[in-house]
Amino acid sequence: MKTERIYIDRPSFGKILSLKMKDVMELTKFRLSFLVVFSAVMAYLVANPLSVEWLKIALLSLGGFLVTASSNTINQLIEKDTDKLMDRTKNRPLPSGRMKPIEAYLIAGCTGVLGIFILGVVFNPISGLLGALALISYAFIYTPFKKISPVAVFIGAIPGSMPLLIGWTAATGTIGLGGVILFTIQFFWQIPHFWSIAWLLNDDYKKAGYYLLPSADGKNRTTALQNIPYLLCLIAVSVLPYVFGFTGRVSLVITLIAGLFFLINGIQLATDISDKSARKLMFASFMYIPVVFIAFVLDKV
Repeated sequence: MKTERIYIDRPSFGKILSLKMKDVMELTKFRLSFLVVFSAVMAYLVANPLSVEWLKIALLSLGGFLVTASSNTINQLIEKDTDKLMDRTKNRPLPSGRMKPIEAYLIAGCTGVLGIFILGVVFNPISGLLGALALISYAFIYTPFKKISPVAVFIGAIPGSMPLLIGWTAATGTIGLGGVILFTIQFFWQIPHFWSIAWLLNDDYKKAGYYLLPSADGKNRTTALQNIPYLLCLIAVSVLPYVFGFTGRVSLVITLIAGLFFLINGIQLATDISDKSARKLMFASFMYIPVVFIAFVLDKV
């Protein structure tokens, strides 16, 4: 009597490692972390355009990335049960069960400590302190506040703007007027940026008990109109780098064009109250930051 052998197709070590790395990237929100690194590096270059040290830029990028990765990991640990309720997040590593919480705790601890160490020791204590404040305020104040009040959007805009101060202090050793101005630009940018995302994800957010739009009635004209003052403030503060001599006329023109384009999309949403316009506003926000900060840097070269 012949017996049949049963072969179990086991994934290779390489495939397992690849899947694990993919989960780690999703846990740390790699693309969002990259945006944070970009902002910090741009501020560093605006503050110190004539003496570019590539090793320091690499270390600033690494430190900023690690702090942000830790913040995002803690955020997902706190929200792992809530994430199961939303279509957008239910397949993340923690709610799906692909990753154990202890793994995420280790990642959060190691990346947070190492990132703050790099910022505080390689650069200066102020940069390290700002990195720690960004991590704490995002993970432990903004994250739980999302279920309490739409004010969470403004709270989240503070750690979201901190990379500009970190980049500036890494270059200069002090917070300075320039750092404050760059921080303020990103702060006002984040309000319409996040509200456009919250508009598109409003139904999913409701499943988790998040009400992040400024109007209790959700997607209506009142909500859309509230973007306008912040867009106007953004345009106003974006001219300050030129006014105080940090940048030149070329970047001023580019910044005003980008701001007006952003504003026009905000007005369009307030006009037709549609998801299509909210999506356009979101894409306008994605375009604004790289265009403006690259213009600032090139204008200093």
